[in-house]
Amino acid sequence: MRKGIYILPNLFTAGSLFAGFYCMVSTLNYDYRTAALWILASSIFDGLDGKVARLTGTASKFGVEFDSLADLVSFGAAPGLLMYAWALKPFGRLGWLAAFLFVACAALRLARFNVQVNTVESKRFVGLPTPAAASMVSATVLLFSHFGWPSSYKKLAILLLIYFLALLMVSNVRYYSFKDPEMIKRQPFAFLVLAVILLIVIAAEPIIMLFVIFTCYIFSGPIGFVMTWPRRRRLEKALHKGHEELHPPAKKSR
Repeated sequence: MRKGIYILPNLFTAGSLFAGFYCMVSTLNYDYRTAALWILASSIFDGLDGKVARLTGTASKFGVEFDSLADLVSFGAAPGLLMYAWALKPFGRLGWLAAFLFVACAALRLARFNVQVNTVESKRFVGLPTPAAASMVSATVLLFSHFGWPSSYKKLAILLLIYFLALLMVSNVRYYSFKDPEMIKRQPFAFLVLAVILLIVIAAEPIIMLFVIFTCYIFSGPIGFVMTWPRRRRLEKALHKGHEELHPPAKKSR
């Protein structure tokens, strides 16, 4: 700290924190659509700060801690408050408990990530990332606003969604991190064509496509977990058998 801190990456982190705080300000002013947009803006800043730090060689322990605290505000407290004010208040105790569970699981997810960052595979996140969970909340609010659906009735599906997202954040379900070095290498020409088509579709219906994209990402973890379950079971049995062969149980003497 005596040598100073790196300004550029921490400036992006501060931008993410500002966006999360302004989301709460907009929520208190009943401007839920604007609040949802600021969550997306916070996600963009959060994605940039780490990349800027790695590209410029300015990563630091201070930046990691600052980023985690900013994420708790922007992707924990802000979407939790937004969901409670927008949809969960009519549910009473179940509603505010769901909002609190979302915030608590976001904090637990961030704490677990910090202690496991050097021991887990970089291509996969363990548990749903907090920016993805918050972005799903944002996409849901924007979808309702886009179609003009009323927000006065009890949204049971929204209540279940918040509990679902909270539990996914602290689960052992693995999600793709988009940090695979292979992504920046040469790819088949068809990939570029598909990317252009996807951009056109998103530009045509951005709100709907954002909701679809985040929904697909949310469910990609549980689907992958179920599909790889038989292989994991076979691997566990093979490891257990190999352990027994190396360390056979001692025979009981009479």
